[in-house]
Amino acid sequence: MPTAEDLVDRFGSPLYVYRAEKVEAAAADLRAALPTGAVVMYSLKANPHPELVRVLRGAGCRVELTSTGELASALTAGFAGADCLYGGPGKTVVELEAAFAAGVRAFSVESLADLRRVGAVALRFDAHATCLLRVNPPSNAGGAGLRMTGQPSQFGLDIAANPEVTGADLAVPGATVRGFHFYPLTNSPDEDTLRAELLGSVGLAADLAARWGVDVAHLDLGGGFSTPYAGPGTRPVYTTLRASLETALDEHFPAWRSPGFELVFESGRYLVGDSGTLLCTVTEVKASGAGTYTVLDTGIHHLGGLSGIGRLRPMTARPATPAGGDPATTTLVGPLCTPADVVNRSATLPPAAPGQVLEIPNVGAYGLTASLIGFLSRPAPAEVVLRGDQVLHASRLRLAREPLTEKGTQPMPWDTEFEARLRAVLPRLADPVAADTSLRAAGLDSLATVELLVELENAYGVTISDDVLTPDAFTSPGALWAAVADQLHPAGAPA
Repeated sequence: MPTAEDLVDRFGSPLYVYRAEKVEAAAADLRAALPTGAVVMYSLKANPHPELVRVLRGAGCRVELTSTGELASALTAGFAGADCLYGGPGKTVVELEAAFAAGVRAFSVESLADLRRVGAVALRFDAHATCLLRVNPPSNAGGAGLRMTGQPSQFGLDIAANPEVTGADLAVPGATVRGFHFYPLTNSPDEDTLRAELLGSVGLAADLAARWGVDVAHLDLGGGFSTPYAGPGTRPVYTTLRASLETALDEHFPAWRSPGFELVFESGRYLVGDSGTLLCTVTEVKASGAGTYTVLDTGIHHLGGLSGIGRLRPMTARPATPAGGDPATTTLVGPLCTPADVVNRSATLPPAAPGQVLEIPNVGAYGLTASLIGFLSRPAPAEVVLRGDQVLHASRLRLAREPLTEKGTQPMPWDTEFEARLRAVLPRLADPVAADTSLRAAGLDSLATVELLVELENAYGVTISDDVLTPDAFTSPGALWAAVADQLHPAGAPA
């Protein structure tokens, strides 16, 4: 098993390390805690890394997503659009078009207007959407935690604020409401609270089904499953959920055990949280006033950016290799030129020295992509996915500017032949084609990639170099045209 120092030597610091075995163990534990036959969906907002999504696909999970970027990650990981539930309170027509083009047909809708918008786009694609109506109940069934519903919020149809809604309002061309979606809280503080929330959702779903005449075939009870974040601790194993939920479902939805009924639970942090560790290196230790400041090569731009404004709890770092000396209090800070870049204002650890590798545990969820990645334009850390001592994947996120043209006023940089070849392979491409259109969302898979490459090489009479045929080259029309143009007009050659 490689040590932290070995990995830093190989891939640099800071470095996120994810362990596939821990992801698989979490998926198995969660499935064992839930009613027999329940579907587990992974919420990509916790960590959209395609290789972690691929591991969860192998573990039998499906995916819940809320953006075209998350959709692209799911497609890259091998999911089909039909495996995805697309939700979120701000779905635009443009992203709905991308979702339908990728084969997504299941949506969580957050209002009647959202339902109508999904139905309208479905009709334009000569498709039909199966929808879950997300509900904001009038009160909390359980206790605290980070509330999503059960209070005024942007999430779901507020039942108390919309007493006039009837079943007729749910009859929308292009879309059918086949059930309900609940997600009242996240990271529930204890199992009793979580159980109360889930049981309350089952009862309310039955009441709403009777009130609105909904023939429920899909019931998404959401999540709320917890795991430690950026500090010591172990993921809980739930022991009382299955029996309680099965009893409630037998009472309110006796058909839930029958073929055709889909019972769904969602999780992000529980599935990947304890799989990730952030390795970082001490840059300097300096005295200031009565205390010391331990400066790291990572900070709020790499982990928990909102901690700088008090939104998240302080993170805990520990020596990757046990160090001698009596523990002392120090302030852990990052390299950014802002006093907000504080990892922990009162950390206790053995005296650190420049070059020492520290680790921050339990950061597989809400780590890098929940941080201020673009702040101060510093590079992102590397990310490595391990299985045992084998490196499954190593990569680095990169922010890059892409030139845009004003819609409807300027032509795209490619010629008509390029766009014709794109459409020949990907007929679901939107019109007009934008430089940043997701080719994955338009249906580009491994087979289509080969077909498209042959089309382009035949059309232009070139052999596109392996050096430019990176996964990034096939993310969008703009990136792919850049690769083709590089072969047509190599650097230093006349255009």
